[in-house]
Amino acid sequence: MGLVTFQHEPPGSSSLLKLSPNARLITILRVFLSTTTHTTETMAARSSIARAARQLTSVARPARPFACRNAPAAPWSKQSFRPFSASAAVWEKKYTQDHEWVELAADGKTFTLGVSNYAANALGDVVFVELPVEDTEFAAHDAIGAVESVKSASDILTPLAGKVIEVNRALEEKPATINKSPEGDGWIAKLELAEGADPNEGLMSTEEYKKFTEE
Repeated sequence: MGLVTFQHEPPGSSSLLKLSPNARLITILRVFLSTTTHTTETMAARSSIARAARQLTSVARPARPFACRNAPAAPWSKQSFRPFSASAAVWEKKYTQDHEWVELAADGKTFTLGVSNYAANALGDVVFVELPVEDTEFAAHDAIGAVESVKSASDILTPLAGKVIEVNRALEEKPATINKSPEGDGWIAKLELAEGADPNEGLMSTEEYKKFTEE
């Protein structure tokens, strides 16, 4: 997950005057998000403000580039999806260097994607989740959505090529589920594995990922 850290300390008045109106409003909103208390009312307000800040941010700055976008994507066809002949019964949850997790279904045809415990802790309180659109096809390493917290924002990358077949709508109303259960109820999306995709390529086992995060 490529993190974009927000500025916590409000700039001085002279610095604010140098910013555009949208940039000033974004700065003020983010300071509010990082300093308000965690009551039910304020958490709801923070979620609404995060959405507004995101919309303003999309105007104030260019969109974050997708990872590996310079690499040529493999061609797609409508019949490009097939069962993958893997032993799903022994296929454990795998992890990426960008801190997503992937779990292959028992049928070997689909996989679930989410944010790791490590990433959820690093993000802090999640206030907004941008989910992918169902039936959209993605190449490996594409950004399929985004997660925003009170202190940072990060694109969600899929390490495997596939088509989105289901998204976790519960995160739209309760984005903090990612903090409570990032590798359980806080899953992001389910995708149908693309033809020829190797569900092990470039992924780490639980032990390998643990060592990776401790380095």
